Amino acid sequence: MTTNGMREFLETGVIDAGRMRAVEGNAVALGQPSLLMMESAGRAVADAVLACGPSRVLILCGRGNNGGDGMVAARYLQHLDAIDVVYPDCGSMTPSTAAQASLLRHCSVALHPVRCASDVEALSVFFDGADVIVDAMLGTGASGAVREPLTSLVARANVSGAPIVAVDTPTPGIRASRILSFHRPKVEGADVAEIGIPLEAEIFTGPGDLTLVPSRRSEAHKGAGGEVLVVGGGPYQGAPYIAAMGALRAGADIVRVASPAYVPMPDLIYERLEGKAITIDHLETILSLVDRADVVVCGMGLGKESHDVVLAVAEAAKKAVFDADALALPLPAAKETIYTPHAGEFARMTGAEPPAELAARGRCVKAAATAGTILLKGPVDVISDGSRVRFNRTGTPAMTAGGTGDLLAGVAGALFCHLPAFEAACIAAYVNGRAGMLAAEERGNGMLATDMPGYIPEILFRPPAPD
Repeated sequence: MTTNGMREFLETGVIDAGRMRAVEGNAVALGQPSLLMMESAGRAVADAVLACGPSRVLILCGRGNNGGDGMVAARYLQHLDAIDVVYPDCGSMTPSTAAQASLLRHCSVALHPVRCASDVEALSVFFDGADVIVDAMLGTGASGAVREPLTSLVARANVSGAPIVAVDTPTPGIRASRILSFHRPKVEGADVAEIGIPLEAEIFTGPGDLTLVPSRRSEAHKGAGGEVLVVGGGPYQGAPYIAAMGALRAGADIVRVASPAYVPMPDLIYERLEGKAITIDHLETILSLVDRADVVVCGMGLGKESHDVVLAVAEAAKKAVFDADALALPLPAAKETIYTPHAGEFARMTGAEPPAELAARGRCVKAAATAGTILLKGPVDVISDGSRVRFNRTGTPAMTAGGTGDLLAGVAGALFCHLPAFEAACIAAYVNGRAGMLAAEERGNGMLATDMPGYIPEILFRPPAPD
């Protein structure tokens, strides 16, 4: 698939740590190792330092990948009169940074491990004599207060007369003369160096996006995974239950199904609605369930006679995913909303079929996403919240089997308990498509939607080990 002409979908401006981690993870999955990105970043730092015309450079490194960037820079600067690299001699380094530290031992640089404030004080001569200081101590992934020996390194750098070049983002409290970020700025005012990240790592979903899914705390209690209410069924009985299983497998702790149709599934809580279809008569019961749910997933198997109920549910819901028969005019909108149409349902929502060409399709979905996030299903899914656009190409032709879209809505509902709408929709599209691919490896074109849920936890909660 060509991505020529897709640059319009690149986001611009400051990127936060979580999103950058996702982009880097996607780049690794596309074949760009993290060591290669580190090499490019370190070379860019070295070029920034050389622009100052120094003879003596002091590089302050941390134990994370930010420190690895600084160590790469030291290798490219070793032809200067003096390169001194200071790093904490406590705790473990990331694998990539440890590899760079090992390589530095064979270079013309001086290594200075430090453990405490007195160790830093003993290095005063290097701070006083430096023409440039490089701050590669804490990157975008750091959190919490700065600790020793980094606290003393920051204080000592601040009282030196040398300009300080901060790598990616300044260590909290340091006096930075220049900030050099990679790929996109991490803070306002930063200069940006390209490190060769593929376009597709940013505009397509990938396994890196899974890093945005919050982990379950050790002290978590029942319900911490979220409560999802599925409203659907009547004319079509199985659809709400497939959605509900998607929500359970995607991490929701409690999933209720409010439906006239009963399918015995012991993991789900069935909320009986009398009759053959959902009507206004059921509204009091449904709204009481909406009040307690974190997310409502609505529309699967509903039929076309229940739209008044859908609109009332939307008005009451904090967060909702609308699919299938709920995607009719007037369009329901909760306080926060995800819509998951296929092309025909998109036309019903908007009055126009989406174009076939991918970039045009992206623009079309972006223009339509005025009431919430739209996840347009197709051979390549298109997700937009009206400002951002992302594409997902996981999936298989075997997913034309009925029910795979219902499963997607349930997965989105579970993720929506903990993530913003756009991120939940992007990750749901990726996970659902991957689950279909794995199921199809076993079943081929005889795959059923009910073959897919078992693969969801494997994809969502056991992502590949970092490069």
